[in-house]
Amino acid sequence: MGWDELRLLDALTYLEGFMAFVIFAALSWVGSPYGRYSSQFPGLQVPARPAWFLQELPSMAWPLYECARPAAARLGSLPNRVLLAMFLIHYVQRTLVFPVLIRGGKATPLFSFAGAVLFCTVNGYLQSRYLSQFAVYAEDWVASPCFLTGFALWLTGMVINVHSDHILRNLRKPGETGYKIPRGGLFEYVSAANYFGEIMEWCGFALASWSLQATVFALFTFSTLFTRARQHHQWYHEKFEDYPKSRKMLIPFVL
Repeated sequence: MGWDELRLLDALTYLEGFMAFVIFAALSWVGSPYGRYSSQFPGLQVPARPAWFLQELPSMAWPLYECARPAAARLGSLPNRVLLAMFLIHYVQRTLVFPVLIRGGKATPLFSFAGAVLFCTVNGYLQSRYLSQFAVYAEDWVASPCFLTGFALWLTGMVINVHSDHILRNLRKPGETGYKIPRGGLFEYVSAANYFGEIMEWCGFALASWSLQATVFALFTFSTLFTRARQHHQWYHEKFEDYPKSRKMLIPFVL
């Protein structure tokens, strides 16, 4: 059974990697059905808070389930526990904290919501089962340069992501409407500082875990958020005549 599941995890890994390129092409063509752009897409809409909670929930539930199971063979190893905790911490924040803090968020198209639920279910299973059942690390892996560098990137990325979300939530004062140019933090350098932070976070996770499973997750994250960042960047330049010309799209000083 173990080897059968490992083959399933391998298949899901390659499928997720393939879907990263499909999603990149699709979003580049039709645009992102998210946030300020969601009204451009017809059909049923899911309110922002329940959408975020429900779509992120599977990626929080899977690692919690693995931690509660007595048969989680690899969680006796410190590197496996730390890596699974890194994955879980992100999704605890995204599932339980982020939705509560939303201020007047835009509804999400039902098809986009369903796709997010599917992805978080599959990827949550993939990352959690691999780390809890199959990934093998030396006990001193947490002291290796690869892990330490990846952990530092993951932590820095998460701080940037959370701080950038805070800036976006507080752009408007109570009673104000309309859009404003984000200021402060990495928004002084890029249009999509929150996306840059999340990409950094999962690239750090991939480096720390040194696994194909985490690498395709980082690739999928990049393919999704790069297209959103490009859409945001173009929208800001069209919306605001005084938008900073030196501000990059996604990566400070580079892109």
